[in-house]
Amino acid sequence: MQKHRQQLRRHFRAARNNLSSAEQVQASQALAQQLLQYIAANSRIKTVAVYVSNDGEADLTPLVAALWQTNIRVALPVLHPVVKGQLLFLNYQPETTMNKNQFAIPEPKLACENILPLANIDLLCMPLVAFDAHGNRLGMGGGFYDRTLAAYQKGRYPHLQLMGIAHDCQQAEALPAAAWDIPLQHVLTPSKHWQFNLDTAFTTDSKAE
Repeated sequence: MQKHRQQLRRHFRAARNNLSSAEQVQASQALAQQLLQYIAANSRIKTVAVYVSNDGEADLTPLVAALWQTNIRVALPVLHPVVKGQLLFLNYQPETTMNKNQFAIPEPKLACENILPLANIDLLCMPLVAFDAHGNRLGMGGGFYDRTLAAYQKGRYPHLQLMGIAHDCQQAEALPAAAWDIPLQHVLTPSKHWQFNLDTAFTTDSKAE
């Protein structure tokens, strides 16, 4: 299974990195529009965790800029300084000081007063390498989100919605799933919003809205 996962990662990372700058910008704008519509329709969403794009990932910068104009709080992940392989989420504002982590990805400077526990996050937007029509997610292989969300998998934080963010070219026919993999409730691409409920799924074509 591990060899197959690595092959899939190479394939789908290449696919997203082959997108042109114009395609990336168009995707970013389409994703922001859909996310803003979804958040506006779900009034209980008060805090949204996003990510800083890397390696061809879909960029959520337009979404963040729009959320800052509302009363929605924005959070970003930070590599946990003590618990190896896990993430913390910190409040992210325009004036937040950013540092690059060991992967050269910008993250907020760690400040205890800015930490937001998962109990305070309503929608968690996660990057991914690939997804399938059953809500399975293939990440970069570090396992950071899976370990961080282990308590969620055990039934804690039932309010928390997990949404994978991807380009359309990142959809796989089927992904191998391990016991520790946490399935997604949503996947959002520039053209579709996938919503998963146990073994069923339905999609909304954004072009038809």
